[in-house]
Amino acid sequence: MKPPININKLIFSGFIAGAFLLSAACANRHDEGDGHNHGAPTEASPGGHEAENTITLTDEQLKTVGIEIGAIEQKQLSATMKANGFLRVPNNNKANATSLFGGIIKTLDVEIGDVVKRGQTIATISNPQFIQLQEEYLSINSSIAFAEQELARQQDLSEGDVGAKKNLQRATADLNTQRTRKASLRQQLQLMGIDPETLSDTNMKSSLTVKSPISGVVSNVFAKLGSYVDVSSPIADLVENSALHLDLQVFEKDIPFIKTGQEIHFVVTNSPNKTYRAEVYNIGSSFNSDSRTIAIHCDVIGDKTGLIDGMNITGIVDLGGRVGPAVPNDAIVNADGKYYIFLVSEEEAAPEHEDVENHEHGPEEGTRFEKMEVIKGATELGYTAVTPVREIPAGTRIVAKGAFFVNAKLSNTGDGHAH
Repeated sequence: MKPPININKLIFSGFIAGAFLLSAACANRHDEGDGHNHGAPTEASPGGHEAENTITLTDEQLKTVGIEIGAIEQKQLSATMKANGFLRVPNNNKANATSLFGGIIKTLDVEIGDVVKRGQTIATISNPQFIQLQEEYLSINSSIAFAEQELARQQDLSEGDVGAKKNLQRATADLNTQRTRKASLRQQLQLMGIDPETLSDTNMKSSLTVKSPISGVVSNVFAKLGSYVDVSSPIADLVENSALHLDLQVFEKDIPFIKTGQEIHFVVTNSPNKTYRAEVYNIGSSFNSDSRTIAIHCDVIGDKTGLIDGMNITGIVDLGGRVGPAVPNDAIVNADGKYYIFLVSEEEAAPEHEDVENHEHGPEEGTRFEKMEVIKGATELGYTAVTPVREIPAGTRIVAKGAFFVNAKLSNTGDGHAH
């Protein structure tokens, strides 16, 4: 027979068990909370501003986006001045290839861009009148011979008081006229490129050559085969680019900074990928009241490939300022009205004490980047002067290209922590 159940003892045991379960449930809720540790920051969950401005990217990400690592360089960028201008070739180094006689273009031996030498044939011109001039020159010798005989006869008659003096005077005038005409024809033939001394009825020319008056480059061709040109019509334009000059328009307030012999760097306005050099040789004395500028004349030195008379350029004048830190333009990002660069830290791995279950593929290695605010200075030739808001250790590497992508990845992490 079973002993009787003690009701009071059973009720007391149930009360103790319920109290224990309630205490355990409250402890669990306190430990889970909202998922955050409200105590002091730990090594696994760093606090403060630094964690919000760092991000780690894998080597694969760096390679895919094309991020390039570089260094802060020392460049002289702050003391420069920009000025607009144009390229110019002096008139003494420009020429038109023209013909002294009208005619039809028979051959055209040059095209735009061709390099020619002084005296080189540009074109040939044909005209029936060229034959007539040569024929007349050959015939004039016979006329002169006849006029000389007639003058001699009239002189004999005049000495014997047989002939009239007016006949002698007429014969003298006729001979002088024939000789003058021969001299004129001789000059015309020489201008046509024909040697009168070697001219005969078997080697008369029906065309003449137009030659280049200077050595240079053909900048324009106006004629075409079969077209008619006269004395006032140029066949081609030629420019000697070796004498290319740069004319900069500098504001009057900046003239004191310009000195003879000063070096100028410039780019073609519509093609700024290549930089050229020039040197100041003369400061203009005339003032342009409309633009408030004075012309600065410079010799283009070094490579002149791609430069053509009349091109607009943008010049950068070195004013002799101090050398300071500078980074490539692509290394700077603009965020919230401020400018930043990214410093490169050592390669790192994920903390070892993290739960392995949350990293099925193991700890992720990569390069750590720190966002650093800078004060932006002058920009020139692909570089920008910067002043960091706090000291950067010497030799620190930076993101030289692709800073925009690094900043975007950092922004995507919300508060700066990688997820």
